[in-house]
Amino acid sequence: MKDLILDIKNLEAETLKNLKNSKSLNTIRAYRSDFRDFKDFCDRNKLSSLPTNPKILAIYMTHISKNSKFSTLKRRLASIKVIHKAKGHYLDIKHPLIVENLLGIKRKIGSYQKAKKPILINDLKLIIKAINQSDEKFLKKLRDKSLILIGFAGGFRRSELVDLNIEDIEFVSEGVKIFVKRSKTDQSGEGLIKAIPFFINEELCPVKALKSYINQKSINKGKLFEISDKSVALIIKKYVELAGLEKNKYSGHSLRSGFATSTAEMGAEERSIMAMTGHKSNQMVRRYIKEADLFKNNALNKLKI
Repeated sequence: MKDLILDIKNLEAETLKNLKNSKSLNTIRAYRSDFRDFKDFCDRNKLSSLPTNPKILAIYMTHISKNSKFSTLKRRLASIKVIHKAKGHYLDIKHPLIVENLLGIKRKIGSYQKAKKPILINDLKLIIKAINQSDEKFLKKLRDKSLILIGFAGGFRRSELVDLNIEDIEFVSEGVKIFVKRSKTDQSGEGLIKAIPFFINEELCPVKALKSYINQKSINKGKLFEISDKSVALIIKKYVELAGLEKNKYSGHSLRSGFATSTAEMGAEERSIMAMTGHKSNQMVRRYIKEADLFKNNALNKLKI
């Protein structure tokens, strides 16, 4: 009987661990942070946060809409629903009070999101030149150059870059194959292989940069870059500024969006872009393509002025 109780406790602990592993740490942190803000609002106004009801949630949405983007409202709504579900409570976020209120807010504040600028080919050239001319130590230059070129060429997320191990890298005659164990859209851990070919321009070639960095580092296992996801954004901003670009207009996402926008400009198909980035939905990829087409397929190009 004692052994049976012990087994049940071990199974409970393992089950809790599995539940936590079903989402990334960043996602769990976001859920908790969003719900904490909702709970603070409810506590201040003597309202019930868990379980809550559609009327309270609609009032909260109106409250945060004064200083938030529409995308933030949708994210908060999703987080509050997830926390309720995890605690065994049902919350109808499709209730007319919530839906109609959100439609009214959307009409008032709009849903347009001004994204950070993508790092395009000419930007990339300036950034690599800035790295080469910087005062950083040789190995750090190799790391930063390889980080930025691989990040761009593979359409990587920051979290994917910092999670790479040297064991995930395989150099082949055509270039390099990089195994991404898990990503934002692959929570089950099926994995994705990104194939990056050699570039004609050796100075911008991610394969050569990565090989030089690994050879100089002289290790064959462990973390490839040994930095945090926040460090990726800081490194990008640092060299963007050294390159003479406006650092506040770029972010850690600028490499990923730069890949998608640049390849779209060159005529890459939607499915080819998605195969590299790992997007499950074509909605975001089509935004990149639309951005790339602003001047490429502009009606004004037909005017002979």
